Amino acid sequence: MPYKYLDDIAIADVAFEAWGTTLEELFTAAAEATMNLMVADLATIASREKRKIELEDESLDLLLFNLLQELIFYKDAERLLLRMEKVQLKQIDGVFRLEAEACGEEIDPSKHQLGVDVKAITLHRFQVKKTPEGWQADVIVDV
Repeated sequence: MPYKYLDDIAIADVAFEAWGTTLEELFTAAAEATMNLMVADLATIASREKRKIELEDESLDLLLFNLLQELIFYKDAERLLLRMEKVQLKQIDGVFRLEAEACGEEIDPSKHQLGVDVKAITLHRFQVKKTPEGWQADVIVDV
């Protein structure tokens, strides 16, 4: 599990740290950590529906922020729980571009043990940074 929840960072919200040796691994880990707040067992989310996600930004931080917000949007607007299947990141002319495929299914309380209702990702203390081991993100989630 390339993420951990942090207890002493936010009182009314949830904080986590995610990491990966590549940016793609980091983005996938952060998406998993966000979804794991909503559903206790990620393995219960079947790959019944797919969504293509394309985002771009000049900032890696905001690109990850927007990806996590996109997962929350699908949960709220379409009642979909999505997990990242494929993530590709490119940088062209100073702009980071993400192309991803997310798979999942509609929320089913009889199948999915629901956790907290994630409302949004906050920008407070949000960061993506390069480490000697790869990449790390610090995220606070509004629940």
